[in-house]
Parts: sequence; structure tokens; C-alpha cells
Amino acid sequence: MKTISEIKEEIKQADLSGYPALYEAYAGDNRSGVKKLLEQMKKKEQELEKEKQRIEHMKEYECRYQHLGYVCGIDEVGRGPLAGPVMACAVILPKDCQILYLNDSKKLTAQKREELYQVILEQAVAVGIGEASPERIDQINILNATYEAMRQAISRLSVQPQILLNDAVTIPEVTIPQVPIIKGDGKSISIAAASIVAKVTRDRRMEEYDQEFPGYDFASNKGYGSQAHIQALKTLGPCPIHRASFIKNFF
Repeated sequence: MKTISEIKEEIKQADLSGYPALYEAYAGDNRSGVKKLLEQMKKKEQELEKEKQRIEHMKEYECRYQHLGYVCGIDEVGRGPLAGPVMACAVILPKDCQILYLNDSKKLTAQKREELYQVILEQAVAVGIGEASPERIDQINILNATYEAMRQAISRLSVQPQILLNDAVTIPEVTIPQVPIIKGDGKSISIAAASIVAKVTRDRRMEEYDQEFPGYDFASNKGYGSQAHIQALKTLGPCPIHRASFIKNFF
């Protein structure tokens, strides 16, 4: 008879498709530890089913417009920081997309965002990234810079979308039909995917800037106005990636 530790490791190594065989193998084992392991397996299956249903619900807009052709989700990140670019991402997912755990990037851990980022890039039909520099933000203001980054992201897609699903906004100077969705990164898998890719891309950029411009803790605060960042700004003064229009109140 296998020990509970051995059974636990066997379950750990198995994927969900192997669970029925494990249930059958250990259904007659009356040890409390084994029963607990089987209960945990059942809970994991239930949680997975719940996640699948959540993702199906998040496909509502994609299903509604897929008859038009390619459906593209768009989102941005970095409108609020004192430093660094604002970035936008446009993502076209396949119609049969089965990626689980897509959500508003702010609701995911950094590790989960990194995992999903790779999966999205591997499975997406097309991904486009756009950005506006701190200098551009100061020139045309953050809202217009955000729109510019979004238009750039759309232009960098390898295929032309027929409909755009946007997180809350309508992008000026875009001829493709648009559907603004309030809190869209939690309601559309395409916008959620764009949110994740934009967030990971910008976070990595800010970590690089932390090496180039030490002292502001960009790797941690990602350019946002944390107390330590503001103190460093007052002590060291601004660096080349600070947004002059955002930090004028500190000087």
C-alpha cells in the first residue's frame, strides 16, 4: 500500500484528465489523509469549472462581434505615474481561445501576469504595442498621448481588425468601429489580454530604467508617486524619464 506522501506526490504530478483514474484507485482507501487528498482534488476540479464559466462569460463581447471578423481588445497602462512612458496594447485572440485566468492586470499577481503574458504572445493572432514618451506626454498631455499610443498599437498589428473593444474610451482618428466598455479589462478577454501585455511590457521597461537611473526605485514603484519616489525626486531632482508636467508641484 502506498503511503499518503506517495499518493500526494502522485496527485501532484497528475493533470486533471488523470483524476478519474486516481478517484477509482483510492476510492476504497479509508485513511483520513487519503480522503482529504481526494476532497482537495474535487475542490480543484470545481474551481477549474468555475474559472471556465467565468472566462466564457468574459467572451460575451467577442462572441457578439466575431461575425464581423477580427475582434481586437485595447488597453493602456501608465497614465498616472510621474515617470516613464504611457503604453498601450492591442490584442487579437483566436475565436476558440481557451486561455484561463485572463483578468484586469491589476487583479493578478506579478507572477501570474508574467505567466499569462507568455501564453498570450504564443496564442494570439496578433499583438501590437504602442507608447508615448514622457516628452510626448508633456507636449500633448496625457490623454492625447494615451490615444496616440493606442493608435500606434493598432497600426502595429500584423492583421487588420474589423472591430475594436476599448477599455472605457473612444479613440479619436480611428476609422475602425469601436465599442467602449466601462471596466472592460474585467469584462472582455481581449481587453484583459491587452491589459496584461501592456502592464508586463511597461513594468519590464521601468525595471530597466531603474538600472539606468538609480535612486528612484523605479523597479518597485514603476514610476508611480510613492512616498520614497517623491522623496528621491526632491533629493535628487528629476531624471530624463520624469514627466515635467506631472512633477511641477514638487518644485
